[in-house]
Amino acid sequence: MTETLSKHEKNLSALIHASTFSKYFIPFGNFLLPLILWTANKKDHPFVDQNGKQALNFQISLLLYSVILGIFTVPFFLGIIPEIFHNGDLGFANFNEFNGINFNFDFHRLKLGKLLWPIGIAGVAQVGLFLINIVYTILAAIRTSEGMDFKYPISIPFIK
Repeated sequence: MTETLSKHEKNLSALIHASTFSKYFIPFGNFLLPLILWTANKKDHPFVDQNGKQALNFQISLLLYSVILGIFTVPFFLGIIPEIFHNGDLGFANFNEFNGINFNFDFHRLKLGKLLWPIGIAGVAQVGLFLINIVYTILAAIRTSEGMDFKYPISIPFIK
């Protein structure tokens, strides 16, 4: 397939994959720039069409995975908040209208282990998604610049 592809198609496909890194400079740049490059060139070049779909599907999949991870993590985190106030860890147990707020923060009674497990698991999973994004985007840009087909491993085909 390398012989039939022009250098322009290879470079454009690699640029579509690499443009997903624009999210670090432009909000939603990982969707906007590849979408603009893909829609402008998808009718002229089938290789660019295929790679544009792959890049967008991968970015949408990573966003979906992050949202699902957040949805599963938030209830665990919110479940800790009433326990902090109920046990008097922030000193609100001694609050009344005569003496004001007592901000006595007691680190010994605060059970941070319950708080750190969901945050730690979510943090490790988010770091994993970040690393997967970087590694596979670089691999996709390199492979497509060489004219090879590339398919992301954990991508859901939203755009067909």
